[in-house]
Amino acid sequence: MASLTLPAAVAAQAEDRPDARPKVPKNRVQFDLPPRSVERLNALKLKTEASSYAEVVKNALRLYEALIEETESGKQFFVRDENGAMIPYRLFL
Repeated sequence: MASLTLPAAVAAQAEDRPDARPKVPKNRVQFDLPPRSVERLNALKLKTEASSYAEVVKNALRLYEALIEETESGKQFFVRDENGAMIPYRLFL
């Protein structure tokens, strides 16, 4: 894995900028995925024009969390088929 090290003077300048974002603590997570899951992840990255796999996963987590919250509050989801019929969509919860 390549790393980038900034000289101390450059790093200090970046911290002094008024538009610099505050540092948010991050946790590194590593996944072992089968090839098919990696293909799906890559396809979603391309379809959504995400800048990284992390962005795809973060968006997926937001959507999944929202679906679970709505389902837990008693709401249902429907899909419309090609004939216009509304069909309940069963989530895998």
